[in-house]
Amino acid sequence: MRGGIAPVTAQTARSTSRGSDYTARHLSVLEGLEAVRKRPGMYIGSTDSRGLMHCLWEIIDNAVDEALGGHCDRVEVVLRADGSAEIRDNGRGIPVDIHSKSGLSGIEVVFTKLHAGGKFGGGSYAASGGLHGVGASVVNALSGRLDVEVDRDGRTHLMSFRRGEPGEYAGEGPDAPFQPFTDHSKLRIAGKVKKGVTGSRIRFWADQQIFLKGADYSWDDLVSRARQTSYLIPGLELVVRDERGETPVEEKFRHDGGISEFVEFLSPGSPVTDVLRLTGQDTFRETVPVLDEDGQLISKDTERTCEVDIALRWDSGYDTISRSFVNVIATPKGGTHVTGFEQGLIKAMRDQVKANSRRLKAGNDKIEKDDVLEGLTSVVTVRLDEPQFEGQTKEVLGTSAVRGIVAAVVEREIKAVLTSTKRADKAQATAVLEKVVSAAKARVAARQHKEAVRRKNALETSSLPTKLVDCRSSSLDKSELFIVEGDSALGTGRSARDAEFQALLPIRGKILNVQKASVGDMLKNAECAAIIQVLGAGSGKTFEIDQARYGRVILMVDADVDGAHIRTLLITLFFRYMRPFVEAGRLFAAVPPLHRLELTNPKKGQDKYIYTYTDAELHRVSLELQRKGVRWKEPPQRYKGLGEMDPDQLAETTMDPRHRRLRRITAANAEDAERAFELLMGNEVAPRKEFIIAGAAELDRERIDA
Repeated sequence: MRGGIAPVTAQTARSTSRGSDYTARHLSVLEGLEAVRKRPGMYIGSTDSRGLMHCLWEIIDNAVDEALGGHCDRVEVVLRADGSAEIRDNGRGIPVDIHSKSGLSGIEVVFTKLHAGGKFGGGSYAASGGLHGVGASVVNALSGRLDVEVDRDGRTHLMSFRRGEPGEYAGEGPDAPFQPFTDHSKLRIAGKVKKGVTGSRIRFWADQQIFLKGADYSWDDLVSRARQTSYLIPGLELVVRDERGETPVEEKFRHDGGISEFVEFLSPGSPVTDVLRLTGQDTFRETVPVLDEDGQLISKDTERTCEVDIALRWDSGYDTISRSFVNVIATPKGGTHVTGFEQGLIKAMRDQVKANSRRLKAGNDKIEKDDVLEGLTSVVTVRLDEPQFEGQTKEVLGTSAVRGIVAAVVEREIKAVLTSTKRADKAQATAVLEKVVSAAKARVAARQHKEAVRRKNALETSSLPTKLVDCRSSSLDKSELFIVEGDSALGTGRSARDAEFQALLPIRGKILNVQKASVGDMLKNAECAAIIQVLGAGSGKTFEIDQARYGRVILMVDADVDGAHIRTLLITLFFRYMRPFVEAGRLFAAVPPLHRLELTNPKKGQDKYIYTYTDAELHRVSLELQRKGVRWKEPPQRYKGLGEMDPDQLAETTMDPRHRRLRRITAANAEDAERAFELLMGNEVAPRKEFIIAGAAELDRERIDA
């Protein structure tokens, strides 16, 4: 058809009919807090324990904001036995007067209106963790019951809510009869307080209709959060109490030293530098929507101030520990402030390494981010008005201008430390630069160790140590590497082993104490390098346990003091540079016997030789043999070294999986183990001396070789 109106076909008629059915009546409008209950994940991330903890953080953060503003010096958090959580503070108290535009009390505005509170327009808080009222109203919407008590003006004001709706309860708990307000809300007066006493108490029960079954508060996370907050606000006392168990548990935290103390708490190893404090501030301009006098949103060009406060320290290890905060709110996933910190730190380090390359023997290797961050413990904090987070969960800071400000402050302050002419500063600057250069060299050297990943390739290139006595099997489930002390033990072990799955690597005496040495020195040490090379999984950050050539490593040393020292040094090497292998339970210590009793009249079915592994066991076995009338040659043989054993004796007692004893080396509590290694093997002599003196009274002098 060339002109006119096209005819309506059956298909177009059906399309038109479908379009006509979709009208404004199909659109849903969620009023008030309905949106929060409909999509809770948008506001708290999830409805499991993680989301429940986020609700707790929101209320705690509001109390902490009072402390941040200097209005509060004590915050209490109580986990009740009935499943509720209560947060108390001695701040100014939530406003209780009537809000002019809404006609509601301040309490009801804060707990029922999204995006309403004291942080719009900058009138109440200079810096805070978020938009005050968003967290409170979200928690209220997701609570089966929420009670608010506020001390102000000489009286205690009380208001209760059920799933965000104000009303009155006729009893305790969320299941008590509830009567919602109909005409207007009422703010009850629950009692009187002394003049000048202020504060807020909020208690809420999570709504079982929202949260998953089994969602619960984490005591460990609460303690950790309270501890770190006490570091961030010097002078603030935080008390956390758990009443859910049979016996209540309480912890108190207060740290007047601030984030410098936090770094000392977090840093695991022996320090290379003192705790360095980097501070500064700058301004930036930001266009933001604000409320005018008529309550309308308008765009306004606002000048912001960003305050930067960073504490950091390098230690002798290779682990990087970093914590970041915005207005005391933790940002576990970082953001622009962390990016700026790393940017400024790396630039300053590269410039100083380049300026001192000849003295540091830096070579042509470019300093990378991991080289600078190796062994660094840092706490990065910034404070600014109305920070922009990526989502209500506040895990990432998104304010772009902060990156440049932090980078400039860090670069300037670090440069000042590294170029200082003071003797103490010069020594620390040299130590840090040498550590960074050493880390760069170690990174290059570690790359070479990963070339011998597979046994076949390693043997073809003949890159394994010549003293390695390898096994035939390549199965990780069966293969074992025995690290033995000296060539004499190697000779006996070679004859005693099962060549199918047991490999031997001898070491010469005591290896390098890697707790005191740098990474570069460790890799230069022939014994340490041989162990890392034979295991074939790399070291430090490059260690990949899946690439290990053996299923287990067994440390087989003499049963004397020197043997115990060598075993300790080997464990230290594995713990510091091959820790995943220890954590996987694949490192063992062989337990060779101390004594052998040769029976002169063994009874039928009784072995001619009996081995004992301790003096106490020898005494117990001797008494038992005497009671049975069994005699033995005197004196019992005392083994002082593995080389004194015949191959068949070593195989039977120490290497044969059917009869041997192994002691698994574990790292169930890595922090305690790290402290023990530092005490026994670290640079600080005084703590080790105190430890020896304290334990001297328990020493059995008869066991000392003389």
